[in-house]
Amino acid sequence: MKNHILLIDGMAILFRAFHATAYRNYYMINSKGMPTNGLHGFIRHLAAAVDNFEPTHVAACWDMGSKTFRSEMLDTYKGNREAPPVELIPQFEAVKQVAAGYGIPNIGLKNYEADDCIGTLASLYASEGHHVTVLTGDQDMLQLVRPNIDVAIMRKGEGNYEVFQETSFFEQKGLTPAQIIDMKGLMGDSSDNYPGVKGIGEKTAIKLLTQYKNIDKLLENLEELPAGVRKKIESDLDNLHLSRKLAAIHCEVPISCELVDAVWAVDEKQKQAMLEEFELTKLSRLLRAADQLAN
Repeated sequence: MKNHILLIDGMAILFRAFHATAYRNYYMINSKGMPTNGLHGFIRHLAAAVDNFEPTHVAACWDMGSKTFRSEMLDTYKGNREAPPVELIPQFEAVKQVAAGYGIPNIGLKNYEADDCIGTLASLYASEGHHVTVLTGDQDMLQLVRPNIDVAIMRKGEGNYEVFQETSFFEQKGLTPAQIIDMKGLMGDSSDNYPGVKGIGEKTAIKLLTQYKNIDKLLENLEELPAGVRKKIESDLDNLHLSRKLAAIHCEVPISCELVDAVWAVDEKQKQAMLEEFELTKLSRLLRAADQLAN
């Protein structure tokens, strides 16, 4: 039987869970004075994903600080992002305890993003013949789609996903997964604060990649382009190459996670102790151990 590994983009789920209630200034505060609405939502999203995808293994990947090797390439990388709300900050470490309470290994490495850790593990497991589903809200992850790797983009609400698979990807996006990197190289990414080529947006980027397949072939045929587009690219070659590098997920991070450590098997006592610690026992019926489901 082929293993099905669910790789969770931990911060993406935590932020989504937090903001789903925080926009109404609603914070669950436990008796220790700690907000827990992000933790509460994380568990609910996790439960929905496990019910939907029925994985045999689950692992969570995390950002380990705001600075990474990309910050060294561009010091303003992600520099436009606001500081996290004070109510969310204590939940950053607590959510890893929540994941561990369900037996989920927490994976991350300083100087790399969670995306890079997910890309590394997904590539490894897929190469070994396992099936991988990446759970995220980040469209950058779409570049990871290939045989044995699906990417599930979370949509509004719990349990709502747009799943991208290698067989249907082009029909859904009009590009190949590899072309997602080159598209970001051309148009940049305002959320990550890197520039791309000034004046080229998504529509033009897709049109160019449809015709020339990738940036390398595009640059080999610059003389064929309309004068205006050619001038924009020639004037911004450095940013084009830089943005392309920034967009690419690094799939050779020095991390590991043995499958035996990621088997999805809830220890009811361990889970209950974690829920009691954070005063989340109302969620105890979610994600129950297999031998408890009939009770």
